[in-house]
Amino acid sequence: MSRPRLTSLLAAATVGVYLLVVVGATAALTEAVAACRSWPLCGGPVTDPQVAIAVGHRLAAAVVAVLVVLAAVAAWREWGVEADGEAAPGGVSRRVRAAVTVALALYPAQVAVGAVVAVTGAPVGAAGLHLAVGTAIFASLALALAWQLERETATNDDPDPSPEPAPAPEESDPALTPSLSGLARVRAVVTAYVSLTKPRLMWLLCLVAAAGMALATGTTGADLTVRTVFYTLGGGVLAIGASGTFNHVLERDIDARMDRTADRPLATHTVPVANAVVFGALLAAASLWAFLRVNLLAAALGLVAILFYSVVYTLLLKPNTAQNTVIGGAAGALPALIGWGAVAGSIGLPGVVLAGVVFLWTPAHFYNLAMAYREDYERGGFPMLPVVRGETVTRKHVLYYLAATLLAAGALTALAGLGWLYAAATVALGSVFLWAVVRLHRERTRGAALRAFHASNAYLGTLLLAVLLDTLAV
Repeated sequence: MSRPRLTSLLAAATVGVYLLVVVGATAALTEAVAACRSWPLCGGPVTDPQVAIAVGHRLAAAVVAVLVVLAAVAAWREWGVEADGEAAPGGVSRRVRAAVTVALALYPAQVAVGAVVAVTGAPVGAAGLHLAVGTAIFASLALALAWQLERETATNDDPDPSPEPAPAPEESDPALTPSLSGLARVRAVVTAYVSLTKPRLMWLLCLVAAAGMALATGTTGADLTVRTVFYTLGGGVLAIGASGTFNHVLERDIDARMDRTADRPLATHTVPVANAVVFGALLAAASLWAFLRVNLLAAALGLVAILFYSVVYTLLLKPNTAQNTVIGGAAGALPALIGWGAVAGSIGLPGVVLAGVVFLWTPAHFYNLAMAYREDYERGGFPMLPVVRGETVTRKHVLYYLAATLLAAGALTALAGLGWLYAAATVALGSVFLWAVVRLHRERTRGAALRAFHASNAYLGTLLLAVLLDTLAV
């Protein structure tokens, strides 16, 4: 059996187990279990929707069990393990076999706990144990998949542990730059200032805040008014604009060295630095004013978000550590807390978990862009993970963080009482994201990295929309 067949089985088993975990965390399945108190068959009529859900879950568990067994058999049929525990060419490493074996050993325990839950009506702790064991199985299979893909697709990346920035390009003479007049000049200036605000980031970050507001409404019973939505999202747009502008100011010299950013307004001297600073300060002040119209907590979190992205991430993390993307994910996670706090006036656990989903998603998302533009980041002198540790390690970490993101999304299902729409979104789009990452491992091209990048955007965007629809649907 070929190794690509093994990775396909591992990927299918991983998705299958994730489906069971997420569906098992939904309130709809809990109600279905109450309607079906026998095991393995269900005494009620299949025409009863609750009985049909319970039976479907058990049938899916049987299918997934076959996938787990086939993956374990495939792993153990491939020999060639060297004395140091690593796989010889054509073989499977011991850690892959160990991870698959753990999943295989835990699966009967998972079935047994599920049977207890079904027959006894979910006694205290049993339902939680059921989800915990399912999570352990998923984690074992995800690790096995990551390690096997690393073994199959490892390349000699020759990472540079201390990338040297390229020399700054010579500044152009403003006298030689074609001048614009009239309406064309006004349009160019407006476009430049809009570009400073990084508008492409706004839709997703505003969606994060909106999901936070919806979660707070659905779980705490607090009222969601048009006024709260207006000032929270308006403040968010202004805060994103201020953070983006300050980022442009602080990185203007580096932007000029990178092909991807060389046309930014400050890199091309379209906007004077002093004007950009004033513009960013005005946006920040307007943002805080809008948040204060909601409550003090939203304003405080908004200020933290601006300072974190502009100072902590841009000045301290991004140019100095390969973990910049990981720690910097807090900037994208804060809108979830802002949205929750705007409605509830405090921080709640579901809001924190939603922020955790975004935080863990960020490396799985941005590492793909870092691989696609690895040479560009190296010219800029940024110690991005693909630059300092190579693309083989980065691809593996994408899969690690994707698995962690999926687990956090599954935890949110149970904590917030989300339903089938959310479950379908995280499983379906999570599978697409995983498929794109597996293809990235196999193809190892810039196009594959960008494909995974766009798949990550689709996953989070769809997930957040599902939160909105699941919590606010009448």
